[in-house]
Amino acid sequence: MIKEALQYIIGLQQPRVEEIKNKHYYFYNGTPMLLGECRSCDALEISTLTSLVEYIKSRLADDFAEARGIPKMIVHVQSETEVRLVSAFNGDMDRWEIAKVKARIPRIVLNEFMNQESFVIQMQSMFLDTPDKAIVMQVAGNVEDKTVMNYGDDGVTQKATIKSGLASMEDVFVPNPVTLQPFRTFHEISQPEISFVFRMKNSQSGVSCALFEADGGAWKFNAVHSIAEYLKKELEGVENVAVLS
Repeated sequence: MIKEALQYIIGLQQPRVEEIKNKHYYFYNGTPMLLGECRSCDALEISTLTSLVEYIKSRLADDFAEARGIPKMIVHVQSETEVRLVSAFNGDMDRWEIAKVKARIPRIVLNEFMNQESFVIQMQSMFLDTPDKAIVMQVAGNVEDKTVMNYGDDGVTQKATIKSGLASMEDVFVPNPVTLQPFRTFHEISQPEISFVFRMKNSQSGVSCALFEADGGAWKFNAVHSIAEYLKKELEGVENVAVLS
């Protein structure tokens, strides 16, 4: 009897495949993993952090993990616009991608000149209202053609003539640098404050304007950190979920 019991216990530890309710499970060290269709399933594609939090809290993801004996899921903040929900290592030392979130953000033209009208429209529709935005809008929207002048040779200081009333004009210095908040990440978190060099120039078609990023991409690290902090707060108390950035 003891010999048979030991053989039975050892047998339970051996890799095997069993059919349960018309589905095949692979058992390794007593841990079941569903074989077949779910190994090739596409990840759920969503576009908001709110949807990801609701999905996890709805226990659907936990049911996925429980069915395969996976103890933990990982929310990986890959970038300022992408987040993935993946499983812990399975028996093949691989991960299942359960869901992926990609932010829907507008295409903003940066680091190149564009005509005055297009620039003003972009500023109005794709940037949050801030004091520096109001200044840039005032200068870019009212500058007179052929009045942009460079001062010095530092590549930053400029002067232009703008309309200051119905019939009056005034010379102003183009503000630099400016701190703006374009829509660059998920709407659930605060849009990052980014330092820009604002430049204007005269061209054959009129005045052209441009914004050049001046923070070396540091805003991306801040955005990733903000996303991770948001998810940690929203998923506080939810078991078997780790948030990494």
